[in-house]
Parts: sequence; structure tokens; C-alpha cells
Amino acid sequence: MAKALTISLGAYSDKGIKAENEDFWGALIPKEPQLTLKGISVAIADGMSGSEAGKEASHCCITAFLEDYYSTPDSWSVVHAGQKILSATNSWLYSQGRSRYSSVKGMVSTLSVLVIKSNTAHIFHVGDSRIYLLRQNTLEQLTRDHRLWVASDKSYLNRAMGIEPHLEVDYKTLALEPGDCFLLTTDGLHDFVDDKTLQSLLSADGDLNGVAETLVRTALANHSDDNVSCQIVRIDHLPLLREDEVLRRHGHLPFPPPLEPGMLLDGYRIDAELHASKRTQIYKAFDTLHNRDVILKTPSVLYDDDTHYIEHFLHEEWAGKRIEHENVLRVLESDRGKSSLYYVTEYLDGQTLREWIAQNPKPDIKQVRKLVEQIAKGLRAFHRMEMLHQDLKPENIMLTAQGVVKIIDFGSVKIAGIAEITPLDHAGQENILGTLNYTAPEYHLGQRGTVKSDLFSLGVICYEMLNGGLPFGNMPEKPDRGNLSRLTYIPSFHRNNMVPLWIDGALKKATSIAPQLRHDELSEFLHDLSTPNPRFLKAEDKLPLLERNPLFFWKCTTLFFFFCSVALLLLLNQK
Repeated sequence: MAKALTISLGAYSDKGIKAENEDFWGALIPKEPQLTLKGISVAIADGMSGSEAGKEASHCCITAFLEDYYSTPDSWSVVHAGQKILSATNSWLYSQGRSRYSSVKGMVSTLSVLVIKSNTAHIFHVGDSRIYLLRQNTLEQLTRDHRLWVASDKSYLNRAMGIEPHLEVDYKTLALEPGDCFLLTTDGLHDFVDDKTLQSLLSADGDLNGVAETLVRTALANHSDDNVSCQIVRIDHLPLLREDEVLRRHGHLPFPPPLEPGMLLDGYRIDAELHASKRTQIYKAFDTLHNRDVILKTPSVLYDDDTHYIEHFLHEEWAGKRIEHENVLRVLESDRGKSSLYYVTEYLDGQTLREWIAQNPKPDIKQVRKLVEQIAKGLRAFHRMEMLHQDLKPENIMLTAQGVVKIIDFGSVKIAGIAEITPLDHAGQENILGTLNYTAPEYHLGQRGTVKSDLFSLGVICYEMLNGGLPFGNMPEKPDRGNLSRLTYIPSFHRNNMVPLWIDGALKKATSIAPQLRHDELSEFLHDLSTPNPRFLKAEDKLPLLERNPLFFWKCTTLFFFFCSVALLLLLNQK
């Protein structure tokens, strides 16, 4: 069986008894690597009959999706990319309908989209066009009509593209099987051909374009009173992606030899080894082609026969190349042939955040806040690309000599778009990629990570920068639901009484064991670090004075005992 995704397509459309055809359909089968990264898109739309510009609306829906979907980042999941595009298209249709036609029905269309990526079908749907699946001679309607019936012979669309400013789209996924046959139709066809006939005609052998024409002719023969259109998609072959074909494009390359200062590798002169571990080596090198200092990262020869390790090494380079942000290490594009497996990044002159923490045991709070803001900006660059970092810790953050913060590691990044093709990670505690004291607790419980998981790591780092310790002390060696529930947050005043309690409240919320108790967004955490949150101030009032302001408490206590001593001495002198 072929490893590439292959399909057969057929389509036919007729204006029927209408003066013009307001239906529109389209399909796009891209070349690699987009065929694997983004998949195949098929869509059908039906401009609403009562709409002033239904034809224009249906054309806009199809062309906007087919063009814009393939312009979205490769790291985005299908659902994220699809919803972004449909929301933007709907807003444009709605605004144009209002401004050009002064009507909520100015530019309105139904839309049904089928995206076939790897071994999964993704369906987006709004309106009363339909998508059916014929599998093993059984026909199933996969979409539901967004039509409200007010009488036995009267109904209207209650959901469509361009009809309201905010769009609600039906979305579902379906595991594919070879031989699956999808049928996309407008109501001019499915309202006039029963399911039994649809199934019979779809099951017939023959050219799919011919089958599509037969379906349309059948609807017209049954006195269809609308435009009549359909598309047929048959799954011929599904990809065999037991290993990630995208990330392993350079997996055939040999591991580089042991590198020593002065050696040349593809035009990179090795100057010094900066770091070595069981898994990787990092070298400072000089790019003789572009006359600049760079960093070379190479895999360890201990893993030259470990396909899972190689996969993750390539995954790291792939993720880094797709993020361009001043607070994220820049992975350089390769402009020359590679003789072995490695990748190249910009050279940073500075220190790790771990070294900075050691040198600044009692840092200025404003300085910490500025550094955390930069880390958060870098994290948001990951999140905008639908990536989770999953291993944020002081060792993976650099401060340059100019004071710029850089997130430098991509080895544990989860990429939503790649995860749809083939998962790199498997559930289970043995496969947790983060670092124990900084990894969000939900990972240890086998749960999926979210933006809040990266927020937990950032909260721990911020706490450590301010207090020189960890918010719960060292995590249990093997965290489980029981010992995680017994962890107790250590308030900042136990370690640094210069940290205001409202800042400690923000840290406590960000590092909550339960994800639902954390801030929803990084921006909320940053706001709470810079602006006193009334809820945290109320919590402060409930604390004993000793905990709220230990210095003031002991001053008052000392004064109290001083006055007691004076009074006692006066009393003794009187006697």
C-alpha cells in the first residue's frame, strides 16, 4: 500500500431552474510537505436565495478557506486554523452585507468543509449543505441542517456564514478507512433524492465525475427547484505514519564524528565545546561562509540507532525554525548541504537564568518582573503557533549581555499540527519530558497539557527568582494524586519578607496544583504581578499579623515588652 495520502475526486453542478448558479465548490490537493502537514481540503457552499449577493458569498467562502488554510502556520491544528479562517470570513461577509446592502441578508451562504489530514477527516459545517459518508454500503449523514421549520412547508436558515457577527461552527473528526466515500451536497440535491437512492448511486462503479452528474440529473428529474451541486471524495490510500515522515526528512544522515576545536564541518569551524551530556553536545562555532559566531547542536552517538531519539532531535529543530521572536532562540535555516545530523542556532553571549538566580539572592522586584515579562512574551510566541514548551526551567532560559531574555530549548515542545499526524509522546509517567520541580502536576497524572501548564512552570521560576527556593520545596520523586494533594505552598514571607503579599497571591495562584485554579492567561498573571489584586489583599487581611508583617509584629512585641519592663521597674522603685 502506498504511504502517501491519495484520493479520487468527482463533482458536478447545475443551475437547475434558477437564473444563475449560486452554489460553489472547490478542492485542493497540495504537494508535499503541505500534503502531510495540512492535508487535502474539499468544500461546498450554497449562497442563500434571499440574499442580495448569495453567489458572491458562496464564492468567498470557498476561495477564502482554500487559499487561507494553506497559509496558516504548519504548527497549527486543523481545528484552530479552520476556526480562525471561518471566523474571519464570517466577519467580512457580515460587515460587507451591512455596508453594501444595508441588510443582515446581504452576503449569506452555507458552508461545509472536509479536511483530510493523515488518517483523520475533519469536518466544519454551518448551514444546510451536507456531508455524507458511505462506508461498507452504509450511508450516514455526518452534518445536521441548521434550519428551523416554522410550518410543514416553511423553514428558514437559523445559522449560516455572514448572517450574524459571531459564528458558531459545527466541528467533528472521524477516523478514516481506505475506501471511504464522502458526498458533499447542496439542498437542491439532497432535498430531492432520498438516502436509499443516494446510497445506490454512490455504490455504483464508474468515474466519480459521472456519478456526480448522475446524482444531479436525478435531483433535476425529481423537480428540484434550486441549484443542484455535489462533490464526491473517495479515499484510495492512507499514509502509513508509524514514524514521523515529516520530521525524519534528514533522519537518514549519519551522526557527526567527535568534534574538536579547529575542525571544519560543512563550513562551520569548531571553536569550543560549551556543553556535553548523555544526549547532546553543544559547540561554539564560526560560520566561515557568513563570518559569524554560531552554535552547533549535535546528537549523542549513544543514540545513533534510537529512532525515537532521532525523531525528537529533528522535532526540536523543526519547532525552533517556526518561531521568530526576540525572546526565543533563533534556529538558523540551513543554506548548505548537511553531511551529518546537527542544527545551527544564533550565538548568545550571556548567562543562564540559573546562574543569574545564584548571583542575585535578593533581587529587586521590579527587575524580576521585567525578566518574567520577557519570558512570558517568548512563551506567547510558542502559544500563538499552537505549541506548548513543556520544559521551562532556569537552565533553559538565557540572559544576554544586553539584558534580553531568550528561551533556548525546544526538545520537549508539543506541536498541535504535528501531533495530529503522529504522536511523538505517549501517555505515562515514564515519558514525561519536563523537569520534575518545574513540570505542571497534571502531566504526572497522565493529563494533557495546556497553556496553564506552561504558566505553572513560569510561576515556579518567578517564585524561585524572588525567594531563592521552590514554592512546594522539592517535588516527590514519583508524583501521584495522593502525594500531590498533600503538597503545601510555602508563602514568600517565609523566605523573603520584602515580597508583598499581593505578589505572593499571584505566585500562589499561578502555581496551584489544580489547573482550574490558575490564571487563564499569561497576561492575567503578569497583571497580578504589577497591580495589587483586591482578592489577594482581602486574603492578606485574614492572615495573622505575624504572617502579614513579621517585622512589624516583632517591633510591636519588643515595644510591648519594653514598656512592660519600664512599668515593672517603676513599680518596684515605688515600693
